[in-house]
Amino acid sequence: MNKTVKTKNFDFGVTEVAYLKKADPTLGAAMERLGKVEREIIPDLFTALIYAVVGQLISVKAVHTIWNRMQERFGEITPENLRRFSADEIQGCGITMRKAVVIKNIGEHVEQGTFNLAVLCELHNDEVIQQLSSLEGVGRWTAEMLLINSMERPDVVSWGDLAIRRGMMRLYGLADLTKDQFQEYRRRYSPYGSVASIYLWKLSKNCTM
Repeated sequence: MNKTVKTKNFDFGVTEVAYLKKADPTLGAAMERLGKVEREIIPDLFTALIYAVVGQLISVKAVHTIWNRMQERFGEITPENLRRFSADEIQGCGITMRKAVVIKNIGEHVEQGTFNLAVLCELHNDEVIQQLSSLEGVGRWTAEMLLINSMERPDVVSWGDLAIRRGMMRLYGLADLTKDQFQEYRRRYSPYGSVASIYLWKLSKNCTM
């Protein structure tokens, strides 16, 4: 991630790890093998939201390429900076016009005060998802990514995230994963589902178990 964006690692430690190892020995064994897995997050809500929109339905590698290009062209990803550029210019960084328009509109809503991101910090997860989903082009997955990758909410496991589902399938040796199975695992991980998600993301990239 480009250094112009301030980032930190998702904050978790021995309490979360110990709980998950006891709650799910299969996950626990994988966590022991992998060691501490860091997850880089963006504390600024607006920047993280734009990053999540960029990341919709494309690979991590593509996200990084586009994100670096956006920062090189626009500087810091703020509503004020984005105001100076058209949707066409945003699209020129390598995203679809639909995403470019969504990003432009989100910037305008936040800058004009018609959407208050700061209020989200006071809401429960479901309320955050509901509020964010009122923005055009923002659905449940995008909101859940903001909950983990900016707000550091402790108990988020996203059914809509293909990599998380793939990580579960590899972890438990499943050829398929039903919604009921997913919910069973999600409940098992609670209240530290976000840390489980961090390890599932890692497992989704790691074919060897």
